[in-house]
Amino acid sequence: MKIVLQRVSRAAVSVEGKTVGSIGRGYLLLIGVFAEDGEAESQRLAKKVANLRIFEDEAGKTNLSLADVGGDILAVSQFTLCADCRKGNRPSFVGGGDPAHAEAVYLDFVRRLREAGIRTETGIFGADMQVELTNDGPFTLVLE
Repeated sequence: MKIVLQRVSRAAVSVEGKTVGSIGRGYLLLIGVFAEDGEAESQRLAKKVANLRIFEDEAGKTNLSLADVGGDILAVSQFTLCADCRKGNRPSFVGGGDPAHAEAVYLDFVRRLREAGIRTETGIFGADMQVELTNDGPFTLVLE
């Protein structure tokens, strides 16, 4: 799995002009699932995301977690994160999980975040989505 995590003050995802998920303060996660990914990766990354301390405390240090600030997550599947651009000018997607596998791993990841007590909104897997966000910082991490 590859996750692009952006700390946001707000984020929303829409499909065909209708908002299907939105949050205030928290994380926007763009999630790519590779063919070899499974429950182990889902569990490890959900735990990592839930416990990251990247919000500033009163001293300006990044010491606070999502739970500490009452933040939410907007988790959006993004197949293109699985692209291999090492050769040529056209990305290869052969390393990405087939849609059924990728959706199962993505949904398992979302379930684990929710079980950790984090309000988690989603997009629609496989849909053409438009994502809006206000990146706070900006603060962006890539987790693998």
